[in-house]
Amino acid sequence: MDLALTPRNNSKSRRKSVASATPANGSQYAIDEINAYIAVRNGLLKKAEQAPTEHSLERLVLANNFVANCLRPTRQPYITQYLPDVDAVRELKECHAVDARITKLRASLVSAA
Repeated sequence: MDLALTPRNNSKSRRKSVASATPANGSQYAIDEINAYIAVRNGLLKKAEQAPTEHSLERLVLANNFVANCLRPTRQPYITQYLPDVDAVRELKECHAVDARITKLRASLVSAA
């Protein structure tokens, strides 16, 4: 393929679409994504409570750690990609509660064996 015939407008159009993304749009997208991770973690918690296995608990631990990581304070250039402080504090408390629940489930799994 001849490089002279390739369209060069692609990079310009990509820059425009990225540049036109407002902080509010980026923030809402980040909030929706974090909420999706929280929903996945909650689903894994329900599965682990219904049928606790070492595998289900490990998946839950990974998901919970990931959610907790998403709730850390943001730094530049990611300042618009955050969960509002009130929600972040609430969800971080939920992460600690899930950690406590994991400990209980592990204990019951060990005692059952």
